[in-house]
Amino acid sequence: MFEFKLPSLGADMDEGTLLDWKVKPGDTVRKGQIVAIVDTSKAAVDVEIWFDGVVEELKVSTGERIPVGTVLATLRELGAESPPLPVPPRTSASPPRISPAARKRALELEVDPLGVTGTGPGGAITLADIEQAAAQAPAAEMPPPPPSPPAAHAPAPVKTDRQVEMRKAIAAAMSLSKREIPHYYLAETIPMARAQAWLTATNAGRPITERLLMAVLQLKAVAMALRQFPELNGHYRDGSFQPTPAAHLGVAISLRQGGLVAPALHDVGDKPLETLMGELADLVKRTRAGSLKSSELTDATITVTNLGEQGVEVVHGVIYPPQVALVGFGRISERAWVENGALSLIPAVIVSLAADHRVSDGHRGALFLTELRGWLQQPENL
Repeated sequence: MFEFKLPSLGADMDEGTLLDWKVKPGDTVRKGQIVAIVDTSKAAVDVEIWFDGVVEELKVSTGERIPVGTVLATLRELGAESPPLPVPPRTSASPPRISPAARKRALELEVDPLGVTGTGPGGAITLADIEQAAAQAPAAEMPPPPPSPPAAHAPAPVKTDRQVEMRKAIAAAMSLSKREIPHYYLAETIPMARAQAWLTATNAGRPITERLLMAVLQLKAVAMALRQFPELNGHYRDGSFQPTPAAHLGVAISLRQGGLVAPALHDVGDKPLETLMGELADLVKRTRAGSLKSSELTDATITVTNLGEQGVEVVHGVIYPPQVALVGFGRISERAWVENGALSLIPAVIVSLAADHRVSDGHRGALFLTELRGWLQQPENL
């Protein structure tokens, strides 16, 4: 028998609210399958299972707010026998079990829970059950929504509960980082003329929807450079560094309503630029829509932040624990440059590295930036 617990979806998460189950007792699940949706301070996260098995019992009902580490479900090995779970009969004398979220939604949709068949643990009524019952109700029974107030009388925007909680979570994670990680910082100015020229030529024959962004070249270059410097790619846990063979780059994405999320773009070093461009666009879209997978919030082995669009020259990042490094890209701008005794203006970018002194030192960090510079000088090899 296995216990499936609520994973920590990052250093800034202590608890979450179970929004929905995607499985039920008796279902066979495979590693990587989405089994539940959990609401956190940053997004509604699709939680993946990390082993194969058969769902034995769901321990948590939808709508419950639970801390990290709570047992969500129990599973048995594939092929193991288990008697069916008894479902207590429901009578008119005993109200049906219903999650707080489902009860609230039932009131909004004017759905009577007594007429709904629950599909949750032990016959509990879930949010999905209520919405399905509402969809099946005759249209005449659904009252029209109240008219919206005139725009001129709309209240001033205020921070939502999610925004407030997100700021608290970010503050907690960054405070932990500065308290426990001995940061060191390095920066290197990298010429970008070759990368820009190659990108312009590559995009010339492509439709707008298939063009590559400079950010993709930068991400791929970071992943390739990491192959020579594994001490910058991994996690520091339980007093020791655990390197990771693959480069799962956490991409810092700003949210329109405020806040920041850095989900992982997986196996960046092994994918062609066209694939990475599509995955990056999808990741940004889902992040800003508040829909991410649990692996995208837990797998990042290093974070890359690009504030060049904001017009800043240098980024001095804070490492996101348990990672041990962060790479920052500033804006590409014309700079005075001396080469072979001649002075000229060239496009260049300042790339910074924040790294953990428990794992690496400035000498290795400087060599990493040199390696990164080399990859950006040969974009055709990315």
